[in-house]
Amino acid sequence: MQELTLYIGNKNYSSWSLRAWLFMKQHGLEFAEYRIPLDEPDTADTLARISPTRQVPVLRDGDVLVWESLAICEYLAATRELPAWPTDRAAQAWARASAHEMHSGFAALRAELPMNCRAQHRRVQPSAAAAADIERVLNLWTSCRQAFADHGPWLVGELSIADAMYAPVALRFGTYGIPMNDDARDYAAHLFAQPALREWVDAAAQETETIDKEEVGLG
Repeated sequence: MQELTLYIGNKNYSSWSLRAWLFMKQHGLEFAEYRIPLDEPDTADTLARISPTRQVPVLRDGDVLVWESLAICEYLAATRELPAWPTDRAAQAWARASAHEMHSGFAALRAELPMNCRAQHRRVQPSAAAAADIERVLNLWTSCRQAFADHGPWLVGELSIADAMYAPVALRFGTYGIPMNDDARDYAAHLFAQPALREWVDAAAQETETIDKEEVGLG
């Protein structure tokens, strides 16, 4: 097969890049990684040559270009025969619904609590919309874990695309000190313990770029 190339943004800030990257790492795929620092003078020109949307992540597989995180995961699952979704029908339904809910929703949470892997002890006062998003995520995690705990330690028991979709949210909750109930805290801890996620966070800590608009919750 052709070598896979994944184009990503800053590991410190690019949550959508993390989703595709983490899925690939969790399944042991070999790929070339090309990092494009965001919000730099040449970022737009670089992205214009790579991505039809001028956004990351983008996957290149030979002549095939895939330019969206969830699509990248599903494309790789189909072409590399990876277990993207649980085998249990109910768990699969919950995983798909959870992944797509993350993909299309939680706009206030994502805007007000940007992913910032290097930051610690940040504090923000969420708006009513962001607070509702946070409550929904915590309720979702709790419902999934209580329903499928006997299937395994992931969101719906078995590892799935849904776990890649929610990993950046778990990082956000850690950065901003979001209180979690026991089920949500245990799930977040399971994500944090994964070597692939630790690898990403460690690499983010070595980056030197700063995007001022993403540095919220100081002081």
